[in-house]
Amino acid sequence: MNAQVQSDRALLGQYLAGDQSAISQLIDRHSRRVRDYIRMMVKDRDLADDILQETLIKVVRVIDEGRYTDSGKFLSWILRIAHNQVIDHFRQQKQQKHLTEADAGYDVLGTLRFAEPTVEDRMVSEQIAADIRALIEELPAEQREVVKMRYYANLTFKEIAEATDVSVNTALGRMRYALINLRRMIQEKKMVLS
Repeated sequence: MNAQVQSDRALLGQYLAGDQSAISQLIDRHSRRVRDYIRMMVKDRDLADDILQETLIKVVRVIDEGRYTDSGKFLSWILRIAHNQVIDHFRQQKQQKHLTEADAGYDVLGTLRFAEPTVEDRMVSEQIAADIRALIEELPAEQREVVKMRYYANLTFKEIAEATDVSVNTALGRMRYALINLRRMIQEKKMVLS
């Protein structure tokens, strides 16, 4: 097993040094196990293949962006990403099933909602969202990860705990400190977010 970890690490190093074939070897080594895991979760071969592709794209993107930290658990890391992709799929399916007429933009009478946002409203909202994203990037890595998983991926704290290999209380604590830090940064920068 240790030789495999070294091989994963060596292939990763070769890829980062410019050897494009190294990432293919690394992915080929683990793709069957990841595919089997996804198939076990979704019970649909075509859907599993789609989620596998999304997972592998995300793996390569994270490595290319320099956000992967090698802890000798490359397969575990890929499986965690695959697990999150499966959760995202099921969450998206659930949201699509519960779409109501009001959610679709119509009230009971079948008329369009009255208060459509103006161009100015959209610009202000986009600026606020950009400011918040910039603040989130300033958080410590563990806090930033929890905030993104909770607010951008809509994961529950239980799902976050499982994905990050910590207890639910630790995930909640990281979120609490992240919110405290965000409030402090907003006050320090005298930002108006409304």
